[in-house]
Amino acid sequence: MDMVNLTIDGVQVSVPSTYTVLEAAREAGIKIPTLCYLKETNQIGACRVCLVEVEKARALAAACVQPVAEGMVVHTNSPKVRATRKNTLEMILSDHNVDCLSCIRNGNCELQKLAEEYGIRKVTFTGAKSSSIIDDKSFSIVRDSSKCVKCGRCVAACKEQSIGVLSFLNRGFETSVGPAYDISMADAPCIYCGQCIVSCPVGALYEKEDTEKVWDAINDPSKHVVMQVAPAVRAAIGEEFGLPIGTRATGKMFAAMKRLGADKVYDTNFAADLTIMEEGTELLNRIKNGGVLPMITSCSPGWIRFCEFYFPEFIPNLSSCKSPHEMEGAIIKSYYAQKNGIDPKDIVVVSVMPCTSKKSEAAREQLVNKDGLKDVDIVITTRELARMIKEAGLNFNSLPDEGPDQDLMGEYTGAGVIFGATGGVMEAALRTVADILEDKDLPEFEYQAVRGVEADVKEATVTLGGKDIKVAVAHSAAAARQLLTKIKNGEANDYAFIEIMGCSGGCVCGGGQPIVNAQDLMDIDLRAERAKALYEEDSIMPQRKSHKNSQINKLYEEFLGEPNGHLAHELLHTTYCKREVYPESVIE
Repeated sequence: MDMVNLTIDGVQVSVPSTYTVLEAAREAGIKIPTLCYLKETNQIGACRVCLVEVEKARALAAACVQPVAEGMVVHTNSPKVRATRKNTLEMILSDHNVDCLSCIRNGNCELQKLAEEYGIRKVTFTGAKSSSIIDDKSFSIVRDSSKCVKCGRCVAACKEQSIGVLSFLNRGFETSVGPAYDISMADAPCIYCGQCIVSCPVGALYEKEDTEKVWDAINDPSKHVVMQVAPAVRAAIGEEFGLPIGTRATGKMFAAMKRLGADKVYDTNFAADLTIMEEGTELLNRIKNGGVLPMITSCSPGWIRFCEFYFPEFIPNLSSCKSPHEMEGAIIKSYYAQKNGIDPKDIVVVSVMPCTSKKSEAAREQLVNKDGLKDVDIVITTRELARMIKEAGLNFNSLPDEGPDQDLMGEYTGAGVIFGATGGVMEAALRTVADILEDKDLPEFEYQAVRGVEADVKEATVTLGGKDIKVAVAHSAAAARQLLTKIKNGEANDYAFIEIMGCSGGCVCGGGQPIVNAQDLMDIDLRAERAKALYEEDSIMPQRKSHKNSQINKLYEEFLGEPNGHLAHELLHTTYCKREVYPESVIE
């Protein structure tokens, strides 16, 4: 690799010739402030906050896009640089809603942090402000244009997902960011993955808040509140309380949830195990009976919306299984209600999810039972759970380690835990299907080929029951588009089973997870660090295969009958529908 030598603030630096000044400074331990920059997503030099002085150059340069060169001399902290950055920040703030104390990103806002670092105590530039709207019509995402700094990070993230719903609208002072035709997010072909939210440096995009609904249910004596929590939440919630990225906070998470006042607290991992029983059986039936192949997993609601909007021809390939938290909601309002003598109408199921798309999923008409009750009543994100814990005055890091309630649905296996990482659903399914086909407890059951984030699409050939089966794993909507296009074009027609997640890395990096500052993301792979926590928990579980879950087996014996049976189909399976991308009724 070609190397170049340069000097940054008097420090001699030798870096690859492909580096930018920003990357070179980072390697030398010198921090250059950024706002529009987001590693591997948005590198456009638009905000001008990262300007540096390069000797012999005619103008200040944006460090995030300025290539390094042999002998270059750079100053990142000269009076000219500091004054220019401060003026730039003041101009950004002049057209910004600076009601910071009531902002959802207060304390975790990159603009706020920069203003503090540069000693900005008041906005010196005054004048007209851009027109603004608050779009809160969708179940998942709220857009507040008064907070938008036009950095383009959300636009780039949406494009990186191959969706392209968000774009720059109008020109000049009237420039804004939103869906085409300036329609609501509720009417756009958005998959609600929330990657725009976690990419936004300020509070211009955030999840539809539902914490007050949860508090109301908890404080209503006529309601029986059952909370469940997804596997990926334990891998990230500690970040909201200052714990290092990748810390597994399972025990403290459950302790906190119990103290919030829910009547029962369960782990969605139970339903992940249940999903494997249903999905694994469905796969075996399709293979044996000539069903539609490849079968594609249905756990990610962002992926489901992507399929319905952009690849409806693959709807027959989707597993008919509901996602795990919807399955658990259905079991809570049937089996659990029956066992406890509770009217399902009095039960409020609250799902704590790493995903903003789960909010819209819970509102799908296909997930309302025959009595008109939703399987899941309220969905809150990891961030919302953290806010509730803080509001309740709980010292998260001092809480004891506890587990979920153990009755009826308290057991889960390591296979359920790894659902939160890309490749996890695939591996969990293979662990069970292999045992069933071989009719024995196989000692080798870790499928390393489907793990990891190095490739957006992973392929593997596994031997099941003496037969080679080809499988694939894709994480992110862009990877899904890549894989499905390949299948459509006839370049790959020998897969039997495919796992697709709507977010890169899987649920551990869902749109509802804690937001990490762009400066920190320069040094870590969030996907890998959070996934480690799940594989760690999997490794210490007494049972690591879904069919070994004794409470799942009891559920079938006492209530459901058999996997894919009549009652199981009624409660645990669903249907999908083709969606129009931009119907005329929306854009007229």
